[in-house]
Amino acid sequence: MAVPGQYRTLGHSPPVAHWTPPRYENGIMAGVRMDKWLWAARFFKTRALAARACELGRIESNGQAAKAAREVRAGDRLQVKNDGGDFQVEVLLVSEMRGPAAVAQTLYRETEASREARLKLAEERKAMPHFEALREGKPSKRDRREFDRFRGRA
Repeated sequence: MAVPGQYRTLGHSPPVAHWTPPRYENGIMAGVRMDKWLWAARFFKTRALAARACELGRIESNGQAAKAAREVRAGDRLQVKNDGGDFQVEVLLVSEMRGPAAVAQTLYRETEASREARLKLAEERKAMPHFEALREGKPSKRDRREFDRFRGRA
């Protein structure tokens, strides 16, 4: 016999008290958590990374810093800063399911100014000289001679 307040061990997990089902307006999802949307739109690889970006102030919603639990709705303007660059996007659709990249790109529209700035930054990065990585271990005789010439000793 089960003790009140406990669950039978039939492989069922206890109900989660904090989960709320998504709200729908006219058959369309009304809003979704910021971290879920950023993850579903493929700006971040995991929800934890999306939540961390919100925590660090790298996400702005309609000009205000956004927390991970803030609700994203269609029509919101977001500024997202991640490894891929700075994105200024308008939310077109909301989803809390991560799908293929082609589907994820339909969730938002990037502004023209944002796209141009990212492309310009990418071109500048390509134009920068590419330095050879430092070699492992002890410098060779040739390396030591170059160090001496650089320091003005030879």
